[in-house]
Amino acid sequence: MKVTTWNVNGLRARLTHVVDFLRQHRPDILCLQETKVTDDLFPRGPLEDEGYDVTISGQKGYNGVAILATDTLTAVAPGLPDDAPDAERRVLAATAHGVRVLDLYVPNGQDVGTDKYEFKLDWLRRLRTHLDAAYASHDDLVVVGDFNVALDDRDVHDPAWWHERILCSTRERQALRNVMAFGLTDNLRQFHREGGIYTWWHYRAGAAFKDDGLRIDYVLSSPGLAARCREVIVHKEERTRPQPSDHVPVTAVFAPRGAEAP
Repeated sequence: MKVTTWNVNGLRARLTHVVDFLRQHRPDILCLQETKVTDDLFPRGPLEDEGYDVTISGQKGYNGVAILATDTLTAVAPGLPDDAPDAERRVLAATAHGVRVLDLYVPNGQDVGTDKYEFKLDWLRRLRTHLDAAYASHDDLVVVGDFNVALDDRDVHDPAWWHERILCSTRERQALRNVMAFGLTDNLRQFHREGGIYTWWHYRAGAAFKDDGLRIDYVLSSPGLAARCREVIVHKEERTRPQPSDHVPVTAVFAPRGAEAP
């Protein structure tokens, strides 16, 4: 089973990219972030034509998440339980292929020390509270998305420049580690202990060409799924396409239940 996460930075602008990716890689589950489109304008047709069930939680111009699956999506749940009615569309959960999927677009935080930064830290705290209340360690659970946090300096091209800046500050990293302490494994780190693997590059000054990036997009999984994870792929080639997203897809490949690693 292939589970892919991708911040597309505007689905309608990148729809051809997504359809091409579906045709080439055929993920069983694809989680999108920053779709930036309301539900009534979401381009369902081209995605459903590729054989995918689609569930969405959209917002005009900002945020927005979607889950696509080659299985019927069930038990769909948008948002966090304590969200306000007008909360930004950043969370979507659904079940497919026997796996519970939580698709996240974590707030950016703007700058360290701002109100938006404190909101981000509180949002991650609320996420951990939700995990504790809704799930158990024996569940088959994947938590994916754009976390807007580089977990440690291996995930940063220039750690000295980024030191204690937004996306790389100590408190953000601690908040994400607290979420992972629920029992979630960073699947990429099961196979790659080295640094220098990035999923986001800003658009300025040829950052992608110079590989001046951060790893802020993750597939995290519960213990049972982590034991069945066989590979994690960062699809950096997507960053070289015309008019790309600033993020690239990340795919984790899981063996079937009963095929846990010894």
